[in-house]
Amino acid sequence: MKKVLFKYALAAVSLISFFACSKEKDEPEEQPFENGYEYVDLGLSVKWATCNLGAAKPEEYGDYYAWGETETKSTCSWANYRFRASGDSPDNIKFNKYSTDRIYGINDCKSTLEPDDDAAHIKWGGKWRIPTEKERDELYNNCTWTWTTENGVNGYRITSKRPGFTERSIFLPAAGFIDADGVSYQGTFGAYWSSSLVTDCRYVWYLNFDSDKVQMYGSLRYYGFSIRPVCK
Repeated sequence: MKKVLFKYALAAVSLISFFACSKEKDEPEEQPFENGYEYVDLGLSVKWATCNLGAAKPEEYGDYYAWGETETKSTCSWANYRFRASGDSPDNIKFNKYSTDRIYGINDCKSTLEPDDDAAHIKWGGKWRIPTEKERDELYNNCTWTWTTENGVNGYRITSKRPGFTERSIFLPAAGFIDADGVSYQGTFGAYWSSSLVTDCRYVWYLNFDSDKVQMYGSLRYYGFSIRPVCK
């Protein structure tokens, strides 16, 4: 694995206590679509799309986006990153947006993607957007994650542990990621953006996994990762 992905990692990641809530049995089911795109209600604070952005089926990889970009690219690097003002490495990079420290450019105090820079909102419209760090953690902490193969594609079947929702699940394919060399690790590694910067604004919280583990890390912003949209 390319070590730069893990340059800024949480020192330790552990499961947090599960929180349960109940759903009234006579509550009517909502139509599971938002603006024409299907979702699954896992009993969490947001509803999760059944497919990645750019995919038509749950097992399809879909498209890859650098953080805050709304168009796909065949390669991703500091040199072609949308919000790069100058620099070409973590040591000298400067940003022209989403910078919370003047060391790394302007200090605009923006730490969460705005709708105009959110690929999920731009592509799907309606209430769709990229999940926040807390919403990603909620999915992690309140579901059972099972590595499996579906229609020939490796990934995780994520099943709700919330009472009344335990028969509902989504599938996240191991779509790999894009860097300066193009696509890597399809079928063995998954990387999914959140909309939230790490305190060090060079990095963004993201979900990553392989067959052995699911983890939360901070990644450099220019990588091309998958997006699984959410809606309220």
